[in-house]
Amino acid sequence: MNSHQEQVLSLLLFMIITVLPSISQSRSVIEPCSTSHSCSSLLSYILPYDSKLSEIAFRFHVDLSNLISTNSINSTLPVPSISNQILHAKTLVKVPISCPCVDGIRRSMSTTYTVRAVDTVDSISISYGGLVSAQQIRSVNGIDHANDTLMIGESIVIPLPCTCFNGANNGVKTVYMSYVVQDGESLKSVAERYGSSVVDLEDINELQQPYVYPGDVLSVPISACSSASLNWYNETILVVPNGSYALTASNCIKCLCGPNDLYLRCVPSGMAVSCSHLQCSKSQLFIGDVYVNQTTKGCNVSACVYRGHSGDKIFRSLLKFPNVQCPETPVESTSSSSPNYLAFPPLMSPSPTSPVLLAPIPAMGIDASHGNRLILLDGICLICINIMLVLGICFVYHLI
Repeated sequence: MNSHQEQVLSLLLFMIITVLPSISQSRSVIEPCSTSHSCSSLLSYILPYDSKLSEIAFRFHVDLSNLISTNSINSTLPVPSISNQILHAKTLVKVPISCPCVDGIRRSMSTTYTVRAVDTVDSISISYGGLVSAQQIRSVNGIDHANDTLMIGESIVIPLPCTCFNGANNGVKTVYMSYVVQDGESLKSVAERYGSSVVDLEDINELQQPYVYPGDVLSVPISACSSASLNWYNETILVVPNGSYALTASNCIKCLCGPNDLYLRCVPSGMAVSCSHLQCSKSQLFIGDVYVNQTTKGCNVSACVYRGHSGDKIFRSLLKFPNVQCPETPVESTSSSSPNYLAFPPLMSPSPTSPVLLAPIPAMGIDASHGNRLILLDGICLICINIMLVLGICFVYHLI
C-alpha cells in the first residue's frame, strides 16, 4: 500500500470517527404506554424565524394564554393585546402540549399543518425547529419519499415528541420537556440549564454514555407545583412547571410556581378586562396578600388565598395563623393592590389546616419509576450510515 492510499484510508477513518457519529446519533426517547391517560408536557422550540406569539400558538394548535403563562411573559395587558408581540429568531420558547398514548407510545398527534404552494416536507420540518424530522412527517402521513408530492391546501399531521413518566422524578412532581440539542451543547450544559444532573438525564433518556449530538431530542425533567392538595372548588388540578405561571378563573388569577420551594402562589393577574371578588371579606387583604404582625411570642400571620371559581365568581379564604415562626427576611408584597403589607416566602397558597413555612427538600437519587423506553434513531440517518460506509469501502477498494 503506497502513501497515497494510506492518506485516503486515514481520511475515511477520520470521517467515520468524527462525521458519522453526529449523523447516526440523532436520537429521541420513546415512552411505551397502555393507557388513555394524557399528561401535560413541554416542547423546547427554537424559533427558526421571527414570529408573533399568536403565530406560534397557531403553529402548534395551543391556547395563547397557556403559551404566555408557560413562558412567564409578564404583562398588565389583556391576553388578546399581547398576541402581536414579536419574538425574534433563535428565541427559545416553551410550548405546552398534551401528551396522550397513541398506538402504544407517547406522542402528540394533535398538531396539523396546511400545505402552502412554497412548502416541501423538509421546509415544514425546519419550521418546527428540529422537533420532528422530514422522515417522521413522511412516515406518519404516508408521503412517498421518491417524489415528496404535497397538495396545496392539504392538511398533514405533525408528530411531536413527548413523555410523561408518571409525572414524577425522584419523588417530585415533574413535567417533562422535549429538548432539541443545539450545536456546542453537552449533556452537562443541558442538565445545568434546567436544574438536573448528567446522571439523571442519562437514566431518563437511556443513554449508554454521557454524550449527545446536535439534533438529539432529550426528555428533560422540569420540577413543578401542583394544586392537588389545596382543596380548590370547581377547579381542575393545575400542574405548573417551576419558573412559570398558570392563568385561571377567566385569566383573572395568576398562579406562580417558585423555582426553589415548589409551592403555588396565586395573585390577581392584571391581565383580564374585568375581575371581581378578589378581596377577602372583613379584611383589607386581596388574593395573594400576606400580612405579618410580629409579637413577643412569634408572628401572627393573615393570608388571603385563592380557593377556586365558578363562572365569574372567585372563591377566596382569609386564613389566620397565630404565633408561628417569623420569617428571617420579610419582603414587600408583590400585590399591587396593597403594597404596604408584608409577604414572606415560602407561604404560598397554604392548606386550610396549617401554613407552609419551610420549603421541602426534594429527595435525591435516581427514580426507578420511568419504566421501559425505547431509543428511536431517525430512519434517514440509518440510510446515510449505510450509504457512506458502502461508498467509502468501494472508493478505497478501487484505489487499492
